[in-house]
Amino acid sequence: MAINARLTWSTGIRAGDIAKIRLLVQHPMETGYLQDLSGHTVKRNVIQWIRVEYDQREVFKADTSSGIAANPFFEFYLRATVSGLVQVSWIDDAGVAGQYSRLLALQA
Repeated sequence: MAINARLTWSTGIRAGDIAKIRLLVQHPMETGYLQDLSGHTVKRNVIQWIRVEYDQREVFKADTSSGIAANPFFEFYLRATVSGLVQVSWIDDAGVAGQYSRLLALQA
């Protein structure tokens, strides 16, 4: 199963600005309650946790559960201080770990 993520923020962020960060992770978030067409229960597989680091400091974390919808979307804020890498990491119940990163480049 390929897991993809997307990080977005507005353009023109300058040092000292508070930036709204949007994170979308494509994941089925199977609760373990559904059955397939054969009547077999689909095994539970949800993202256990998500961590976001900016400039090597944790700026967001979430411990998720089956109460989160498929393809979870998160929105949070951070104070932009330097141009730096925003790194996302997560792991799900199946032990599949994912990572995604994007450079937050500040305007002069």
